[in-house]
Amino acid sequence: MSHPLKKRAVFLDRDGTINRETGYLHRVEDLHMFPGVGEAIRRLRDAGYLVVVVSNQSGIARGMFGIGEVNEIHDAINSHLEKFGTKVDAYYFCPHHPQGKIPEYSMDCDCRKPKSGMFLQAEKELNIDMKRSFAVGDRIRDLEGPVSLGVRGILVLTGYGTEEFQQREEWQIEPVGVFRDFPSSVTFILAEKNKKALKIFNPYRLKRRNF
Repeated sequence: MSHPLKKRAVFLDRDGTINRETGYLHRVEDLHMFPGVGEAIRRLRDAGYLVVVVSNQSGIARGMFGIGEVNEIHDAINSHLEKFGTKVDAYYFCPHHPQGKIPEYSMDCDCRKPKSGMFLQAEKELNIDMKRSFAVGDRIRDLEGPVSLGVRGILVLTGYGTEEFQQREEWQIEPVGVFRDFPSSVTFILAEKNKKALKIFNPYRLKRRNF
C-alpha cells in the first residue's frame, strides 16, 4: 500500500528526450530543447508530480568535459523552463565509465544506467513512491533501472527512440507505451493519474501495432 506522504515522480532522461541528441553535449550553445517540453513539465508539476532528470554523463570520465559544464547545461535548461513558469525539481547524473581516462571517475559504478543507483538515490532523497511514478527515455537502458524498482517505463521516439523500437525483439523489458515525443507521453501520464487512460487514450501497443 502506498504511503500517503510519498510523492509521485516522472523521471526523465535528458539528451534525446527533452533536448536534441548532439553527442556528449557540454556547450550551452549546443543545447536545443524539443518543442512543447516546457509546457509538458509544467503540466506534470501542476498535477503534483516531481520532475527528475536522470542522465549518464560519461564524457566526464572520458575527459571530454567536467562537472561544471554539466551544471551549466542544467542551469540553461532551468532558464528555459522559467519562461513557462516551471522547473526541474532535481538533477542526477552519473560521471563514471569503466574505460574512462580520468582515474577518479573510471569505474564500474552502481549509478550508470541501466543500473538503478541514481533512481534509488532519488527515491530516498525525494521520498518518491516508485510504484506510482513513471520514467521516460529514448533508450530502453533509460528504463531498465527504474522499471526494476516498480516504476512504469515509457519510450519516446525522439533521439535514439526510433532505432530502439526497431530492435524491440531484443528488449529485456516492455514499456507501458511508446510515444512520438515526451509531450505526447505526458497526456498518457496525466490521463492515467485521473484513471481514464484505458478509456480515452491508448498508448502504442508494442506487439500489436506497427510504425
